[in-house]
Amino acid sequence: MSAPLELTDGWTLSVSDASRGVPPHVRAALPIAATVPGTVHTDLLAAGLIPDPYLDTNELSLDWIGRAEWIYERDLPRLPAADALAPALAFDGLDTVASISVDGVEIGRTANQHRRYEFALGSALDVAGPHRLAVTLHSAWDHAQEREARLGAMPNAYPAPFPHIRKSACNFGWDWGPTLVTAGIWRSARLLGTAPRLADVEVTATVEDAHGAVRIEARAVGTAGAGWSIRAVVGGEAAEDVVGAGETVALRVELDAPRLWWPRGLGAQPLYDVRVQLRDPNGRVVTEHETRVGFRSLALDTEPDEEGTPFTFEINGVNLPIRGVNWIPDDCFPSRITEERLRERLAQAADANVNLLRVWGGGIYESDTFYGICDELGLLVWQDFLFACAAYPEDEKLAAEIEAEARDNVQRLREHPSLVLWNGNNENIWGWFDWDWQPRLGDRGWGLTYYLKTLPAIVAELDPSRPYWPGSPYSGTMSVHPNAPAHALTHIWDVWNDVDYTVYREYRPRFASEFGWQAPPTWSTITASIRDEPLTQTSAGMLHHQKAHDGNGKLERGLSRHFAVPDDFTHWHFAMQLNQARAIRLGVEHFRSLRPLNSGTIVWQLNDCWPVTSWSAIDGYGRKKPVWYALRAAYAPRLLTMQPRGDGLVLAVTNDGGDAWREPFTARRVRFDGTVLATHTSRFAVDRFSGTTLPLPDDIARPDSAAEEVVEVVTGAGARALWFFAEDRDLAYEAPRMTVSVGRTGGGVVEVDVTAHVLMRDVTLFPDRLAPEAESDSALVTLLPGQRHVFRVVGVPEGREEQLSRHPVLCSANDLVTR
Repeated sequence: MSAPLELTDGWTLSVSDASRGVPPHVRAALPIAATVPGTVHTDLLAAGLIPDPYLDTNELSLDWIGRAEWIYERDLPRLPAADALAPALAFDGLDTVASISVDGVEIGRTANQHRRYEFALGSALDVAGPHRLAVTLHSAWDHAQEREARLGAMPNAYPAPFPHIRKSACNFGWDWGPTLVTAGIWRSARLLGTAPRLADVEVTATVEDAHGAVRIEARAVGTAGAGWSIRAVVGGEAAEDVVGAGETVALRVELDAPRLWWPRGLGAQPLYDVRVQLRDPNGRVVTEHETRVGFRSLALDTEPDEEGTPFTFEINGVNLPIRGVNWIPDDCFPSRITEERLRERLAQAADANVNLLRVWGGGIYESDTFYGICDELGLLVWQDFLFACAAYPEDEKLAAEIEAEARDNVQRLREHPSLVLWNGNNENIWGWFDWDWQPRLGDRGWGLTYYLKTLPAIVAELDPSRPYWPGSPYSGTMSVHPNAPAHALTHIWDVWNDVDYTVYREYRPRFASEFGWQAPPTWSTITASIRDEPLTQTSAGMLHHQKAHDGNGKLERGLSRHFAVPDDFTHWHFAMQLNQARAIRLGVEHFRSLRPLNSGTIVWQLNDCWPVTSWSAIDGYGRKKPVWYALRAAYAPRLLTMQPRGDGLVLAVTNDGGDAWREPFTARRVRFDGTVLATHTSRFAVDRFSGTTLPLPDDIARPDSAAEEVVEVVTGAGARALWFFAEDRDLAYEAPRMTVSVGRTGGGVVEVDVTAHVLMRDVTLFPDRLAPEAESDSALVTLLPGQRHVFRVVGVPEGREEQLSRHPVLCSANDLVTR
């Protein structure tokens, strides 16, 4: 078999003479070696020509990169002179406005980061080589601003012309991301035509009544003469048909009773290898395309009911509650995201009891590797089409690009069983209703045609077994406000922006697809990326790495309702991280307690693209913030929580598992010194995928002294929930008193054994203060007097173990109130 020639080596990077603003030292050093896949930023960084844009305020000095015109070049070999081979150049991703030439002759142009391109070479390489390939990347700024000047500015959330270009919107800056407008050959490039090949291979799997089918379409290129065939093999079954040069065949392979693919926690994720082979007249395999599929049924219930409009996924006949997180690009320079890094990040999501990731519409369509790992882990994927927080022009040129982009990505991704939804846009329909767009737009198109006509038609044609929804938020009809909580999808942002996080309890959303709360990144991430002296919450670097409007003000106003705002940076940092964890846990637990009214939550956000104060659970260097541990607890498949209802308290029991949950429990009202004031025992029984609430008696739910009492509920198997009657700043915490012993065990684990002598709330270790990669297995642990917990920590250097027992590595809410 003969594979295409991967064009990864031998590239150089230079800048055009016409580019302005390029520093003299950079221009003098060019050309330099270039990496493909890669970006201009990362090549310049590798050559030592620019500072790291993630550090301090370096971002501000690098704006010229996105405004220059860059040229990637390399030699190409001579190809055999065989007309049937149809030599071509294939690019899986060009960022963004490019012209491609061979030996100075232009063979193609692009204007879309989000789609694949193939350019025929014809006879261009039929003469003695080598030949020179050049990819010129024109300024994305210039392209977008020229269109904006011609078509008119479009309303959007940020002062940049990103709606006018099919490029990652967050490249132009977001409320969690820097303005780093990239250019580059950011995905693979290949030379085709060195041998007969397969093209346009499309694979889809369906299952109905325990019967599976895989449909394969593929085109043969370079197959001169008769006797060629395409054969598909799936799970030991095969189908084959003859094919002529340039022809497409459609094959169907059927399997009886294939094993079903299940979301994580409900079953296994069997994947079936699919091999599509091009065979010559002698039956020899010339080339082969390999992929994997899974079999599962899928439906989305949005039929109106007495409460409004549900939004419920049904997979393999099960109404599946969603425990989701929003996903943004994991790096501003996606070519740096390795398979290892993706596996780590997606495992972090899975370990937090997440079962769905929403790939947000202001970023990118992720790599095949991303979706393949989700297939393996049983992580569902909700895929936005790439429109976010803006009105988008509907001119003919952009509309054609959008259609080509959508077709390309639907065809590329539809083979993945993890993919369960195509979503038209992020917040754009909401924007048209509420963000003062209508006077500025007049009668101009703003994207609604894409969301209600273009995109659903493409999904219906190319991926009819998978549901499409026009936007998030969207109520299901333009006659009902798109962010109405009773109807389908709701985004809840007034809580973070304007009020206290306890206001989450005033919402009753059918499905909350965005809500979140900010906090700074981990200590080691801050100190690795910001070198302010002194380092404070208002030092230059910290403020630069806070992109939200009035972000620190919102952090402090949100904290002040619960704690006094600390002056010193160490306590401020912990307080903000603790408050984020409290906010997300309260919101998620409240929404889940509404089951079956509420069928899902998608927290904003799992990850970051650089080191920044943001809503993420995993910071820009891949480290877990305390909110990750809070999310893991709130997303437990079996959740026990107490919620205020009316004048009392209820025990809310939510069961996302496939088996009924039946247990006895004991509720105690306890004084902070450990004195038991009231006890109640009972039991609950909750069916699978459902929830219930049980009122707690008044002697449990009503305190004698709100400032010094807590309710603890514990089940027979050890599940636990706590309820405090007042805010931390009003509680009678004592100064921390606990016995802490520290010792190493096997495998590099350090055990930190903590026994409380007073009520100790949200005890948390920050081992990354000792070593950047050190991590604890648990956090936010609340102990009543006499209770014990063992933290297990990895990555702590020899000789520094005892520091795990001392502040600021060991912290608690008590520190913030009693210091």
